[in-house]
Amino acid sequence: MATSNSRDFDLDVAELVEEAYERCGLQVKTGYDAKTARRSLNLMFADWANRGINLWTVQLGTQALTAGTTEYTLTSDVVDLLEIVVRRDNTDFQVQRISRSDYQNLPNKTTSGRPSSLYLDKQITPKINLWPAPENSTDVLRYYFIQRIQDADAAVNNMDAPFRFLPCMAAGLAYYLSVKKAPDRVQLLKTIYEEEFQRASDMDQDRVPTRLTPSLDYLRVN
Repeated sequence: MATSNSRDFDLDVAELVEEAYERCGLQVKTGYDAKTARRSLNLMFADWANRGINLWTVQLGTQALTAGTTEYTLTSDVVDLLEIVVRRDNTDFQVQRISRSDYQNLPNKTTSGRPSSLYLDKQITPKINLWPAPENSTDVLRYYFIQRIQDADAAVNNMDAPFRFLPCMAAGLAYYLSVKKAPDRVQLLKTIYEEEFQRASDMDQDRVPTRLTPSLDYLRVN
């Protein structure tokens, strides 16, 4: 028996919208039908950002530090920060996330030293505030961040998600559309969507038998 020998199946926006409408028992008949579906798809992506980490969106970012400068502006596609370190002379030192209240209550924000704490100000364009203030201009802040999923703009665009999330994406868009156009199918499609999302999310975790968190105390400098 001959097989296809291909592993490149994907859905563009138009095909995904068509699949979602079919699950609602409907067809895409007008340009507005497609437009409202793309809007729902982008709203769903925003919801995914709120649900937590999706590994394919995690990226490594760096920020060169400047002596005495405590505030730095990140790019607008940063949803959240994960692990953060300061790299000095090829050695990484852990940086702790603190709350706005903790940062506000620091008595002297101009204290100089190796940064050990970071406050993430989640504005439309996020900013970070470091403490202590960097004592040199050679250290580099390195951080893993959750990147915003790319928008579904044009019908010919492919989706910014891995293959394993396609069933979840189709199920989710069908549910979103049912709220607007097929209320009799809302509960069924919501149940399918949540099951598909859970399966995809479970597969999107680091699969290691034991997670080790090394102590960095021996690396710390005064």
